[in-house]
Amino acid sequence: MKSGFVSIVGRPNVGKSTLMNTVIGEKIAIVSEKPQTTRTRIQGIYTSPDGQIIFIDTPGIHKPRHLLGEYMVKVSTRSLEEVDLIYYMTDVSRPFGGGEQFILDQLKDAAVPIFLLVNKIDLANESKVEAHIKDFTSQMNFAEIICLSATLGTNIPGLLEKTYAYLPEGPLYYPEDDLTDQPVSFIAAELIREKALILTRDEVPHSLAVEIEEFDSQAKGKTYLRAVIYTERDSQKGIIIGKNGQMLRNIGEQSRQDIEAMLGRPVYLDLWVKVKKNWRDNEINLKQLGYRLSGGDY
Repeated sequence: MKSGFVSIVGRPNVGKSTLMNTVIGEKIAIVSEKPQTTRTRIQGIYTSPDGQIIFIDTPGIHKPRHLLGEYMVKVSTRSLEEVDLIYYMTDVSRPFGGGEQFILDQLKDAAVPIFLLVNKIDLANESKVEAHIKDFTSQMNFAEIICLSATLGTNIPGLLEKTYAYLPEGPLYYPEDDLTDQPVSFIAAELIREKALILTRDEVPHSLAVEIEEFDSQAKGKTYLRAVIYTERDSQKGIIIGKNGQMLRNIGEQSRQDIEAMLGRPVYLDLWVKVKKNWRDNEINLKQLGYRLSGGDY
């Protein structure tokens, strides 16, 4: 048996979460077109007859503008430690820039093999893909270079085959039917945030956080779930609620459907909206909302 941990790093919106969801076969990490959708470390567990791969999906590495951003970058850079393999994921439709150079500088001291994953090849011709690869290989050597489409699943079987080839022999770290190390309440909160990201305007999404205040799976006939969507300003709260409460109803309805599909039973979703001013720059608020690192940071 082969088993090990694989960290997936890259800039925001290159397809890291989509790749993990595609491999696992379930929505473990939320996705949207908004940058910096992933905010914390999420493990997806893939088990096959060949062994077990624990994927670590991380926030996109970017220039932080607040404490939450600093937390996200620390999560990503720390994920390079104590893993067996690193996927450095890039988007072939985006040019090489300062953000990519910053990540490459972080990777140069890595003690494990690094795969260069060139994503979204369905959006580019062969010459563009070749030029994109050259931009990166001129900077450092990679153990493997794999072109793929995380959305379509192109070349995913080959990626998994090569991943197993680099992993050490070892036991299964998790039971065969586990798909993630995250509790159901965390995934439920993320599904609510995903719907709010997708349905609201550009000025709102990054200021949103979701907290599950009560999760009662023993409720008669259905699971009771009370959740709060936090915004940073009263004007954002108004946008989330919408005219006559219609936006909040839409968020709640779409979230409830996804949560029911995940749990396999009916859900009563009690959804509220509250203002927590400037929570992204407040250490106490970050801890309360679950954004904390080990070792005393935040």
